[in-house]
Amino acid sequence: MRHVLLLDLNDDPEAVAAYAHWHRPGGPPPAVIRSIREAGIEAMEIWHAGDRLVMVMETGPGFDPEAKRMRDATDPEIRAWETLMDSFQRRLPFAEPGVKWVPTVQIFALADQP
Repeated sequence: MRHVLLLDLNDDPEAVAAYAHWHRPGGPPPAVIRSIREAGIEAMEIWHAGDRLVMVMETGPGFDPEAKRMRDATDPEIRAWETLMDSFQRRLPFAEPGVKWVPTVQIFALADQP
């Protein structure tokens, strides 16, 4: 299943550059990559324009975002990563309380068009 999520970065060129640096190949800690893969996330990309981020994830049938959230909350390495990332990020103004990455709703697919 494909998931497309949105999040903003702090409007600060240094923060944007630091965030990109942390996401370079080999940048995220091994525990973060392991957590992503073990959760059933088969592919993940983060795209960037201005201060907006777009995450595209492909997940397998066993993906359970709530179970991943609960596991991550008890892992000190994941919590340290999330704390670091929070220093660069800002929530979208319409995000529900406690939601960092806001899910999108697909409204068009070329494949559905005659």
